[in-house]
Amino acid sequence: MNHDLIIFLQGIASTAAWINGLFFLRFWRDSGDDLFAFFGAAFGLLGLSWALLAILAPTEETRPYIYGLRLVAFLLIMAGIAAKNRAQGPTASPR
Repeated sequence: MNHDLIIFLQGIASTAAWINGLFFLRFWRDSGDDLFAFFGAAFGLLGLSWALLAILAPTEETRPYIYGLRLVAFLLIMAGIAAKNRAQGPTASPR
């Protein structure tokens, strides 16, 4: 695949992730629901990881710190979901 095309696509992915993160942060500000804050932070980190790949080495995804950012982002998503489920408590199953 063309090196310039890879950089371009990673830039698009980074921008889209940051825009999604800003939307989630706006939803958090409007609703006060912490789940949106977790998602906003996670998308910000995913955008940062794609931006770093585009800037540093777009064809080399084996850099551990970039995968570390992605790991933290996915852990934030799981933590947000777990916190939301804990706040709602157990629900009765319909019969």
